Amino acid sequence: MFDFENKIVVITGGTRGIGLETVRIFSEHNAKVILFGSREETVFKAIDELSKEGKQVEGYYPNLNNYDEIEKTIKEIISNYGKIDILINNAGISANKKIEDTTSEDFVNIMNLNVNAIFNMVKAVVPYMKEQKEGVILNTSSMVSIYGQPSGVGYPASKFAVNGITKSLARELAPFNIRVNAVAPGVIKTDMVASLKEDMIKPLINTIPLGRIGMPRDIANAFLFLASDMASYITGVILQVDGAARN
Repeated sequence: MFDFENKIVVITGGTRGIGLETVRIFSEHNAKVILFGSREETVFKAIDELSKEGKQVEGYYPNLNNYDEIEKTIKEIISNYGKIDILINNAGISANKKIEDTTSEDFVNIMNLNVNAIFNMVKAVVPYMKEQKEGVILNTSSMVSIYGQPSGVGYPASKFAVNGITKSLARELAPFNIRVNAVAPGVIKTDMVASLKEDMIKPLINTIPLGRIGMPRDIANAFLFLASDMASYITGVILQVDGAARN
């Protein structure tokens, strides 16, 4: 049902948290996974960690805001494997500053990585998917793209944009048998959340009807499903994986 043998999967932001777990799960289901990270040392650290688990993956660290670097890297992957079946745009940063404390540079940095990087990756990969006459593009959105958040306006703004990219590209690329969806995680136990004190975590859990914080594997499972043939008639969807949390 979820056998990705002979599938080439590229995952940005794949060195930790949700991204690393997504790399892990696709590798467990026989895909050839290529992870992208922001720095050489984090890429090789992730590769080493996965290697100790018996998972063989490759890694690159192009600047996602530099289209020429991305295009060069994608061409190298195509040269090595002949195709890219699945692209998962997971790289991103968050923000929680109030508007008066947010600088223009802060806002631009968030939009660059959370939005422009997706554009660059998709622009580089889509021509090859069109030649293949198939492909899957998945983006990481967020629950704040549905509800907003009390501060840090740049983050929900960027994730609203991710949703717009997802829905629009789903319509544009459907004639080429390329499906485009997004996963909108709720509160997930990443490094940042795991470091919070109990008196901060408990109020978060109280907002989640399922009564627990999500795990990175919960999000990775959603990506796995959306990339699979089980989701062959699903495109343009923002899949909320948040335990029915409501802000």
